[in-house]
Amino acid sequence: MAVMTTPTRAADPDIERTRDRTRDRTGDRIRDRIRGQFPALAGDTIYFDNAGGSQVPRCVADAVHRYLLESYVQLGAGYAMSQRCTKVVDDAHAFVNLFMNGTATGKVVLGASSTHLVMMLVECYRRALPRGSEIIVSEIGHEANVGPWMKLADEGFIVKVWEAAPRIARSLECPLEALEGLLTERTRIVALPHVSNLLGRIEDIQGAIRLAHSAGARVVVDGVAYASHRAMDVAAWDADWYLYGPYKVYGPHMGAMYGKAEAFDEITGPNHFFIPRAMVPYKFEPGGVCHEACAGLLALGEYLKLLAGREDEGECERATIERAFEVMTALELPLQERLIEYLNSKPGATIIGPATAGPSRVPTISFVHESVPSADIVKAICAANIGARHGHMYTARLCAKLGYDLNDGFARVSMVHYNTLEEVERLIEVLNGVLP
Repeated sequence: MAVMTTPTRAADPDIERTRDRTRDRTGDRIRDRIRGQFPALAGDTIYFDNAGGSQVPRCVADAVHRYLLESYVQLGAGYAMSQRCTKVVDDAHAFVNLFMNGTATGKVVLGASSTHLVMMLVECYRRALPRGSEIIVSEIGHEANVGPWMKLADEGFIVKVWEAAPRIARSLECPLEALEGLLTERTRIVALPHVSNLLGRIEDIQGAIRLAHSAGARVVVDGVAYASHRAMDVAAWDADWYLYGPYKVYGPHMGAMYGKAEAFDEITGPNHFFIPRAMVPYKFEPGGVCHEACAGLLALGEYLKLLAGREDEGECERATIERAFEVMTALELPLQERLIEYLNSKPGATIIGPATAGPSRVPTISFVHESVPSADIVKAICAANIGARHGHMYTARLCAKLGYDLNDGFARVSMVHYNTLEEVERLIEVLNGVLP
């Protein structure tokens, strides 16, 4: 029986342009709805300093406001209001654990910041590990997950630096084979970033975790620069410790740390002696956590449901979180593509990190220019009411190794899903006026 086939025809350019315009309008409608959730975005400032802290949706701010005005009492008492507030804090811990996908494998500790939580974790291991134990730190990491570990060298521990090597120009990486060469039977901790907040590349933490575990070591992952762009999944990664900053992920100013159950079992938290060591997270939250911030954390679920198109859902579910981040990733990709394309077109500019856009990097883009100081670049950007910054980006050791002045450092533009291509074009106009 003959099969009828339709001849292949070249695409009609007018039809393709119409489709492109339709997709653009659909994307604009989605982004307009998203931006409407953030009151700060209604002003004139363009927020391209999101790696330092994102804006918060109205639902998060409203939840903090309500908590402070309607239920500001201490936890753990027998009266109804205290019990309701206790539930808010407990539910916030549970939500963050779901957010990180660690509900079945571990628990979450909340604190003032990820920096504070790493310092506490280092102190716990200082007391738990024998002197002579080896600790490996990634050279591309944020100082928060480098410096505290390196100080243990003064306490009888052996600290090794997993050095960065150039892959292409200034696209630095810490190769897995180099990590493998550093691991010994005495290695107890490997500390690394999921994304360097300077380089913007998503690192192969699963490969690093597998290598470290084969040597009997625990892994401490700084996920701060990753968490605002992709869904965290500590269970899939088999992470021992994973930290992020909710204030950089559309929430209140605090830090969060996931720990695998067996990792918690190996150390003792710093809280009062009469609190049993197995009472996690209480043993690791001296003085308690910020209650109103917990209310704001819980409210973030409402925004994630909106992003995922599931506003009618009851409690925010894991599938909704994953879908929300898929939407974020799709919205962010054109932003990084445009800015990277522009910087690559400027002969004197060098991107520090991957010089190509794609799903293996986030839209945190650092760069330098051969004839214009980073401070002058960012001064011009800020004068146009666009938020950005310059400096070593808390990678001072790496900055010095590369030969850059610590005060001038790099210019960094960090975008998230609520930013727009129009904002990127405004930035490019400014850069055209300052870069030769």
